[in-house]
Amino acid sequence: MVGIVYKSTGSWYTVKTDNGDFYDCRIKGKFRIKGIKSTNPVAVGDVVHFQVETIGDDTIGIIHEIEERKNYIIRKSVNLSKQTHIIAANLDQVFLLVTLNNPPTYPVFIDRFLITAEAYEIPVILLFNKVDTYTPEELDEIKFLAALYRKIGYTCIGISATTGKNVEKVKEMMVGKTSMFSGHSGVGKSTLVNAIEPTLDIKTKKISEQHLQGQHTTTFAEMFDLSFNARIIDTPGIKGFGIVDMEKEEIGDYFPEFFKLKQDCKFNNCIHVDEPKCAVKSALENGEIAWSRYNSYLQMIKGEDENYRVDIHDDKK
Repeated sequence: MVGIVYKSTGSWYTVKTDNGDFYDCRIKGKFRIKGIKSTNPVAVGDVVHFQVETIGDDTIGIIHEIEERKNYIIRKSVNLSKQTHIIAANLDQVFLLVTLNNPPTYPVFIDRFLITAEAYEIPVILLFNKVDTYTPEELDEIKFLAALYRKIGYTCIGISATTGKNVEKVKEMMVGKTSMFSGHSGVGKSTLVNAIEPTLDIKTKKISEQHLQGQHTTTFAEMFDLSFNARIIDTPGIKGFGIVDMEKEEIGDYFPEFFKLKQDCKFNNCIHVDEPKCAVKSALENGEIAWSRYNSYLQMIKGEDENYRVDIHDDKK
């Protein structure tokens, strides 16, 4: 039988077949040693082949094959730095929720997420949530950030999951597609999903006032069929986002505004740091490239994952 993985809880997988039946499945042990270093060899969104077995009164599926993935979003496991975690596979697009505060989303997190998506050719839409809660000065900050990413070519939308602002616009973009929602804990993913499809009633939790951090409400990624011909993958809140399997020479290629200028650098293997006649650094000095993006880039090519994955909210405590 063939189906799509809708939910993963570590050792069990919920798989939906083409005729709409759901099966609880396990995987054959060999997947754990087939050169897959990730903590989860099977991810939500995977197309899998499985056989049904009856054990006592229970009918379970045994997954024996994973079809080749169109794409996937992957990150380093925060606790096990040598292992990776595939968040979801076979995506049409990702909505990354961003909040200015409560909790804060820093540009370096956005940039790490974006370059991973660029590497696997997954379109990302930035949703600036909670716009109903900001002061005029904070709204100006959000507009500045959105303008920065729009200039690069990313779609940016200001939304409010609680008031419904631009929720219909998001729904229209989801029709006929499999979309993943991601971001830090507390940015309002579950509230937005509930606003898009109230019958799902996904659990939400208040922000922890003391640390301005969201409390994890989604423990595992899970896919849902929506009433308007769309599928959504709701994911756990991500604190850190370590990039995976990228040579420092290729990281700049996943910054679209760097890649456009690459041909104008004096050296074709320029990594835009110390080389003379570097078009990227010239654009930076001229204000054509954002310093926040360049700083994110420098941190990535220096491999500063560990510094990044400390508690990003420490300075807010």
